[in-house]
Amino acid sequence: MTIRVILVDDQPLLRTGFRMILEAEPDIAVVGEAADGLQAVELVRTLQPDVVLMDIRMPRMDGVEATRRIAGTGQAGGPPAAGTARVLVLTTFDLDEYVVEALRAGASGFLLKDVPADDLIAAIRVIADGDALLAPSITRRLLDMYAARLPAAEDPTPDTLAMLTEREVEVLRLVARGMSNAEIAAELFVSETTVKTHVGHVLTKLGLRDRVQAAVYAYESGLVRPGAL
Repeated sequence: MTIRVILVDDQPLLRTGFRMILEAEPDIAVVGEAADGLQAVELVRTLQPDVVLMDIRMPRMDGVEATRRIAGTGQAGGPPAAGTARVLVLTTFDLDEYVVEALRAGASGFLLKDVPADDLIAAIRVIADGDALLAPSITRRLLDMYAARLPAAEDPTPDTLAMLTEREVEVLRLVARGMSNAEIAAELFVSETTVKTHVGHVLTKLGLRDRVQAAVYAYESGLVRPGAL
């Protein structure tokens, strides 16, 4: 199966470089390019890609708002882009505040723009396969940086957590701490298949797209505190 990718960056030279890297792969096809978020949203509706490689800082509409519309987490300015496109955010700085907002908006992960080509290709395949980029630990580090935004200890726990079983809450907490399925399985003395099932139930019950959004939810709900072990 060919992975259909749209490149979104306001620098043509960067888009050209990414295109050359990706089109050398037999299972990846770059089907469109956009220079800003508005163009990106329009192209996603038209071309129905699998993955959108999204810059953050662009004119007219930034990558956060474009991600929000593509992921369907916001309705401002029009309906969300249709389809199942998943957003992989590219950023110049690994502690860019906008990355936190992009993850909350529905991005499935992020990479630095100077990432090695092999890592970029692997990330696109992971995202296209329906998983989040293996970066919950990076998500946690970012959320730790902006802990002031998160709920205080005395804030009530959201009612949505009540939908989860005790084991599912435990799995969600470990996901938010950056643990892989294998690590969670070892921690809980269960099989990886069982962990994968629990993660799937958590995502379905909470209406989340992937592990990254689950990690964000765990912090925002107060289930996991920044800096907690």
